[in-house]
Amino acid sequence: MSDRFKQVGLVGKMGDPQVRDTLLRLQTYLRQHQREGLLEENTATLFDPPPDVPTLPLSGLGKRCDLVIVVGGDGTLLRAARTLAASDVPLLGINLGRLGFLVDVSPDDMREILDQVFAGDYEEEQRCLLHTRIGERPDQGPTTRALNDVVVHKWNSVRMIEFETYIDGLFVNAQRSDGLIVSSPTGSTAYALSGGGPLLHPSLNALVLVSICPHTLSNRPLVISGDSVIEIRVADRDREHVRVACDGQSNLTLSAGETVHIEKDCHPVRLLHPRGHDHYQILRAKLGWGEHPTSGA
Repeated sequence: MSDRFKQVGLVGKMGDPQVRDTLLRLQTYLRQHQREGLLEENTATLFDPPPDVPTLPLSGLGKRCDLVIVVGGDGTLLRAARTLAASDVPLLGINLGRLGFLVDVSPDDMREILDQVFAGDYEEEQRCLLHTRIGERPDQGPTTRALNDVVVHKWNSVRMIEFETYIDGLFVNAQRSDGLIVSSPTGSTAYALSGGGPLLHPSLNALVLVSICPHTLSNRPLVISGDSVIEIRVADRDREHVRVACDGQSNLTLSAGETVHIEKDCHPVRLLHPRGHDHYQILRAKLGWGEHPTSGA
């Protein structure tokens, strides 16, 4: 076994009893293979008493580790990816429960896959992140990242919101709707798909804009270059009526006159997969492609 990935960070889904057992198995495996395992500090709270291993905040794992293993589902990996992308540390997902689009290693196959990964037998891909800033100018205001999507949406109201969309400084349209989804190729299988958007292959340098319940029925999903800069200018003056959600896990408020600026982040996410990883097989499994309908009487 090679000397790659000597320090390995472990991040687990909170509130899932299966996670603790899988993490214990991972720690045993790492010790047996002369690797140092480091726990994310929130993940360490799953144990009572706490394990006798170093614990660090998530950002600290990025500075110390050569690899971070995420145990849980796609949501747990989304959280880790946003924080760790700037550290350029690769992520490997151990899936608990339903098959994930991003976490694709079964706990039953974990030891075998890790043997291959530590021997250098794996596939790596890069996924783009979305960089979001709220302010009057692109270089001002609070920022956040998203791996799946950035959603400008109505909040605590049944009425639509009004906004204008600009791409690379050019006016695209003005619309009334429940909101707008700006999705990466990774996020094209998430909320954007539910809104009627197309599926984008993860390797594409593209973004997709999908309106949520638009008032004008001719408003269709729009695929644009991944290098584009998107501006969304909300006309609604009630700051409590509009929110910006990033990966559905963080919400930002908008003040009157502020603009949402969205573009590709300069740091991609590095994902490791077992050899033979097949994106289309995952689509077939998740979306039920090729299934034969059951015959009824």
